[in-house]
Amino acid sequence: MEQLELQNPTDILVVIGLGNPGNKYRNNRHNIGFLILDALAETYGLDWQSKDKAEVAELVVGSKTVMLVKPQTFMNVSGLVIPALTKKGIKPENILVVHDELEKPFGTFAIRCGGSARGHNGLKSIIKACGFEFWRLRCGVGRPENKNDVPEYVLTDFAEERTRVAQFVQQGAAEVEKYF
Repeated sequence: MEQLELQNPTDILVVIGLGNPGNKYRNNRHNIGFLILDALAETYGLDWQSKDKAEVAELVVGSKTVMLVKPQTFMNVSGLVIPALTKKGIKPENILVVHDELEKPFGTFAIRCGGSARGHNGLKSIIKACGFEFWRLRCGVGRPENKNDVPEYVLTDFAEERTRVAQFVQQGAAEVEKYF
């Protein structure tokens, strides 16, 4: 699989934040995508609307509209939001997916286009729906020492201080804004 160079960041028309719906999961590591999109919506005074198996907010940036999307289907079937986007003419290269990344230390970020899911079920679902060539903002949440602890680890709240988590979320929002 070839990794594409970031040719034109203005081509991002949709930002999908991965997470699980409901208050039970709100501050889980797996929900960093939702937390970052919520921060963006708050910054820009956007309202969330329910449509096409997702919560959607629209942000006008210059002459284009960027859709913020939080799938309401649970992580493992996040790709169910893709057909509605495809009907609107959105191509994979126009999508930025914001997700938790176990392979990166807490509070770090990396952007890339393409690549495997690396065991992330939300990414697997999106790949199944639209292929590999969408953008990913990988948000480092760290990794537990024991591989068997991963499912529980991602579904528990951040153990770091609240202020550090809040800074992480704001930094993530600033990272996403670079691609509007």
